[in-house]
Amino acid sequence: MNQSNDVTNLKSSIDGKPNKRRVLFAALAAATIAAGGGGWAYWHLVASRYVTTDNAYTAAEVAQVTSEIDGLVAEVRVVDSQPVRRGDVLVVIDATDVKLAARAAEADLARAQAQIAAAKADVERATIDLKRREALVTSGSVSGDELTKVKNGATNARAALNAALAAEAQALTRVDKSKVDQGRTVIRAPVDGVVARRQVQLGQRVLPAMPLLSVVPVQEVYVNANFKEVQLKDVKAGQKVELTSDLHGEEVVYHGVIDGFSGGTGAAFALIPAQNATGNWIKVVQRLPVRVRLDLEELKAHPLRVGLSMTAKVDLRSES
Repeated sequence: MNQSNDVTNLKSSIDGKPNKRRVLFAALAAATIAAGGGGWAYWHLVASRYVTTDNAYTAAEVAQVTSEIDGLVAEVRVVDSQPVRRGDVLVVIDATDVKLAARAAEADLARAQAQIAAAKADVERATIDLKRREALVTSGSVSGDELTKVKNGATNARAALNAALAAEAQALTRVDKSKVDQGRTVIRAPVDGVVARRQVQLGQRVLPAMPLLSVVPVQEVYVNANFKEVQLKDVKAGQKVELTSDLHGEEVVYHGVIDGFSGGTGAAFALIPAQNATGNWIKVVQRLPVRVRLDLEELKAHPLRVGLSMTAKVDLRSES
């Protein structure tokens, strides 16, 4: 009897194994289909809607402050990282040379004006003499040579007057320039921002166009997001962008808008461009900088600095 039960149990065990396998295979197939369907649904509804890059960095239109005149630095009123407002005094150049040049120009102007007065008198006198001689020519009281000399004298007097007028114009120009140069001895901040790369030192002799420092308008920072060229098919100006920074972490989300695209890739503007015409050329996916404008209120609440790392995610179905 025990032998009969063993045979029955063995038969049931053998008959049940295919059923279990079918159930397992069916469950695995269902899980695979569900995962595939879920992945397809996620891609179609969510992932395909966005393109993302962590190759993004903050930038700004940095104002380069230079000297416009030659002179010695008398004062330097700012240091690196100091906030400044537009119009704040940054550097003062000694005005001694400029003031001396102004006095010389004013003296030249006065001299030219005196010469003009004398030249006008000469022209008036020469004109009267010429009219008198011309009136006497018909009576024979004045020779032709004498009349010619009077005419030449009148011509020379007018030329002297024109030269004096030209000298006055030049002297006026120098006077005006000296006034402008006096204003240029005080160098002011061109924009609101933060001082950076200060190179100027007290007592240094500066020359026109010499860089002194930079002012970074941190309140107007934007982001250059470098997307791969294969990501840009559906990216357009005006689309919305969500950004996070390494500085503030993922808790702080910035909301931006695409302003436009760079005129070329980073490789195209490199100092040594890639030589794609050589036989050893290897194709490399290029990145194109996309300029993203940030929300000014968010930027004010969570300030950024130039060169910080960012992550940018573009919503391809959005428009500002």
